[in-house]
This record gives sequence, C-alpha cells and structure tokens, in this order.
Amino acid sequence: MRPARVSARTGGAASPSGRGATAKRARKRAVAQPPGDLHKNHDIYFVPGLRRGLLMLEALASAGEPMSVAEIGKRIGLTRSSVFRLAYTLQHMGFVARVLNIGYAYLASQTLIETARPELESLRDRTSVSSHLAILDRGEILYLSCIQTKSGFLSTMNVGTRLPAYATPMGWLLLGDRSTRELGKLYPEGSFVALTDQTPRNLADLAQRIATAVSAGHAISHGAVEPGGSSIAAPIRDREGRIVAAIDVSAPDSAFDMAAFDRNVREVMESAARISSRLGFTPDAPAEATARRRSRKA
Repeated sequence: MRPARVSARTGGAASPSGRGATAKRARKRAVAQPPGDLHKNHDIYFVPGLRRGLLMLEALASAGEPMSVAEIGKRIGLTRSSVFRLAYTLQHMGFVARVLNIGYAYLASQTLIETARPELESLRDRTSVSSHLAILDRGEILYLSCIQTKSGFLSTMNVGTRLPAYATPMGWLLLGDRSTRELGKLYPEGSFVALTDQTPRNLADLAQRIATAVSAGHAISHGAVEPGGSSIAAPIRDREGRIVAAIDVSAPDSAFDMAAFDRNVREVMESAARISSRLGFTPDAPAEATARRRSRKA
C-alpha cells in the first residue's frame, strides 16, 4: 500500500462530535443491508473484526489499483488507525498480496474472458467436455473461466483455481515465451513437487515439455494432472504473438469419446486460433515475437 495521501483533517477544526457523526454516516453507507432472516443467535455468532477485514480485502480487490490507508477507511467507513491495524495483520499473513494477485489478474483479463466465452461455450458443446481458460500468474496457472459440461462429469477446476504451471499442459504452453533464465527464477532448485508421475522433476524436463507443446501448437495429457483424467490444451496469442492465455477441455477419461479424440484436438486448436484472432493476432506475428525472445535469451 502507498503511504497515506489524504489528510485526516481536510481543513478547519472539527469537533469530536462532528468527526464522530461523519464516521457514523460513512459506516452506515459502507454496511450492506443485513438479510431479513438473521439467525436468532446472530449477535453471538457474528464476528465484527472478521467482517472488517473482509471488507478491506474486498475494497482492495475491486479498486484495481493501490489504495492509501485513508482511501480504504473512507471506502469502508473505518478510522485510519483501525485500517492500519487490519492492513498490518492481513499483510503479515499474506492475504493482501493473495487477494490483489487474484483481483488484478482477473480485472486485467476481463476483455479476454468476454472474448473467449462464446468460443468456450461452443467448444464445450462440440466436444461434450468442460472447457476452461487460464492465464499465467507468476509460477501458477490461474483459471479465469470454466464452462461446465452438460453431462454428469462436472469440472473441479473452477474460477480462481490455481495449479503449478510446471505440472500442467496449459502451464507448459503458458511458459512458452519464458527464457531459461526466467524459468530458473520461477522454479528454483527443489521447487518441483510432483502431482503425478508425469510431473517434470527439473528445469531440463520442463524445458522439453514446453518445447514439445509450443512446437505442436497444443498439449495433450493423459493423467498428467491427476490419474484417470485427460485434457487437450492450446495457446491464446495477442496481436504481438505473445502467449497470454491458454484454453483446454478436460475431464475424466470416461467422459471423452476416444474415437473422436483427434477431432477434439483440432476443435481446441481452432477455437484457440479464433480467440487469438479476435485479440488481434495474425499468422505473421510469431516471427517478430520469436526474434525478440531469441534476442532476450542470447
């Protein structure tokens, strides 16, 4: 958070009673109307301190930019000293960084989500398997969209789910633009925890998976994330040819029509190509982007 920019007093002397009335009105504005069917022991069960902390995290996540202590206090109707104590506690526990990472990534990807959704819905209908959209957030993939299948095999990869990128087919594609040095910073020695026996165990293994996926233009998995599950993933590129997201269809093996698996691979790749096109990608873009990446790795 930035240092406070807003003075506690905006000019002129204010009486304690005036400040109290102002704070009371602010709190009243900030508090959502409670439901009419409160539990009979609501006053005993309800935790005001937790509520204040959650209000602060909600304010930070929805703002889309850093906020000062004074700004947060004004937003949720608390004094600067109360906000400072909440901020210190939540930041110390890591919740502030976590919420901002999710919130900023989600807000920044709204256009991507809206652009991809019709294609994901169509892909789900054509393959009869749940479809997903994910981005790379530091060393993890973050699911931004999940279009559930209409059959009985519901996806467990919901919006906000995170998985280590090094262990997932979508992650191998999303890491396709990263240099060896960047991969080393993301995954230092000893950071490779196996999800299954197919998880890469070191940077060399990961680099090979990435190269294979990017070269093929898709990544196929049979049991890479969890035993008995399959997925088909393809990359989404922006107008400069950078890989900015990935989509996939994934489900238990029994949900796939294995006789049509090759056709489903084409469906996923074609859906990814159409989403990329709507983001401004053209087939000539990768050459320039590849040249830049090679220059960076040199």
